[in-house]
Amino acid sequence: MKKNLLLSLLEHYNPTRDETSFKIIITDFVRNYENCFERSLPIGHITASSWLLNKEGSHALLMHHAKLNRWFQLGGHCDGNHDPLAVGIKEAQEESGIEKIVPVTKEIFDIDIHLIPSNSKEDAHFHYDIRFLLKVDSDEKIVQNRESKELRWIGKNLQDLPTDNPSVVRMFNKWISL
Repeated sequence: MKKNLLLSLLEHYNPTRDETSFKIIITDFVRNYENCFERSLPIGHITASSWLLNKEGSHALLMHHAKLNRWFQLGGHCDGNHDPLAVGIKEAQEESGIEKIVPVTKEIFDIDIHLIPSNSKEDAHFHYDIRFLLKVDSDEKIVQNRESKELRWIGKNLQDLPTDNPSVVRMFNKWISL
């Protein structure tokens, strides 16, 4: 239900100015668009991502996105599912090849709004991204799929981070300060 997401957003602690404004915008978006979880909403939609940690919590998994040719966290479209946490877990499983993934906490870890450029299939639109802190709960190895050029475990050293994308850097900084 949309009500659950609105409550989670209300409870989300947002230490940065970006997240403070994102929280207001995403809350308004969810309230104003009944179909906010549907990819068919042309102006944008709710998506779900994760900052996926290894079993020990010492490394996080990033993917070099095949279509966008940039490094990001794992995630994707809700496609009508009103439970972003469940979607975040499903997307992490699909994109990492790891089945045993659990939330570190059910609270929102981070939120972001970003513009997806137009392509041959759709016009430019926004992703209103709800992000969760997840971890691997097994000794499974990652398995790359067609959505990524590379999957990489990074440590808690900023030099390991293969991107300067402010959104990814913000999640990295939250993780190393846990």
